[in-house]
Amino acid sequence: MKRETLEGIVADLRAGRVPALDAEDFPCFSAEALAGKEHVSPAYLDVIAANLTEADVPTFERALRAMDEGDLAWLGFKIVYDEAAAVANVDNEVTKKYGETGSADGQPLVFFCNDAKEIVASREPSARDAFQMKDVTRGPSMHNEQFEGLTWASVPLFDQVRVWLLGASDAASEVCALADHVGFDVVAVDYDAAYLNEERFPAARRILLEGGNFDGLFDLACAPQDYVCVLTRGHMFDPEGCVWATRHGAHYVGMMGCAGKNSTVHDLVLAKGATEADWERIKRPIGLKFGAKTPAELAIAIVAELVDVRYQQRYSAAAREKHEKSLGR
Repeated sequence: MKRETLEGIVADLRAGRVPALDAEDFPCFSAEALAGKEHVSPAYLDVIAANLTEADVPTFERALRAMDEGDLAWLGFKIVYDEAAAVANVDNEVTKKYGETGSADGQPLVFFCNDAKEIVASREPSARDAFQMKDVTRGPSMHNEQFEGLTWASVPLFDQVRVWLLGASDAASEVCALADHVGFDVVAVDYDAAYLNEERFPAARRILLEGGNFDGLFDLACAPQDYVCVLTRGHMFDPEGCVWATRHGAHYVGMMGCAGKNSTVHDLVLAKGATEADWERIKRPIGLKFGAKTPAELAIAIVAELVDVRYQQRYSAAAREKHEKSLGR
């Protein structure tokens, strides 16, 4: 989310203008995000814009403050495709939690919600609306289409975690697709265009190194909050990948390979200037342990681990414990 987009909306609303909302700024309304969803189209952004008034300014101002503070927060959208159904549908025999009132009204709404479940909106939601508004912090996910007549969407107000895939191996190609699907910003690096291409890595920013090796990697830099997956083809440049990642202090570094190969890489990594402490920071082998063997299975194991690392990075131990307890685990 771009700060200037929200500032422009605030300025328009204060001036009595209808803001122009674009799917590029609100990707939850892109044709790709809405593929197969017949109840809503990218054109619904025009409906939302036409319903905004100066009363919505505090919502966007709260979103701006969340961006300044680095808060885990989202800008959410109530999307109504059947006004009568949205208002009439109430809890069923399974839910029985939010009373006999359906949606507060059958009109679109833009709202702010953060991980602390603080809601800011121009109109008072019903208890059932609030339940679904809070759930957009999942991405949105489980409950956005639980009731007929309306659905929900959201865009995060914080940056995606960047994942570097060092090597254009088959496993890396599979990781790229899954990592993009669960909200990571993927960068893929290799020196061979026969492997690093749009067909194999359509969702990634691709960096093609010159010279037929990974020497050019050291002209690049990752940030301390980035994740690095060392997946070079044939493991030929795993040592360079490990040294580069630890030298930049990447938050997470993982490398694929068996114990015998990793022992050799250990010696090469230390010979290239890394320390024993650097080596111990590298997760090896990369990925959660559950018997994965094929590139696609390995990708599931790797991306599952990336999701878990992100979860632990973003949430305190107390928050994670509360979440697990709510799930009965």
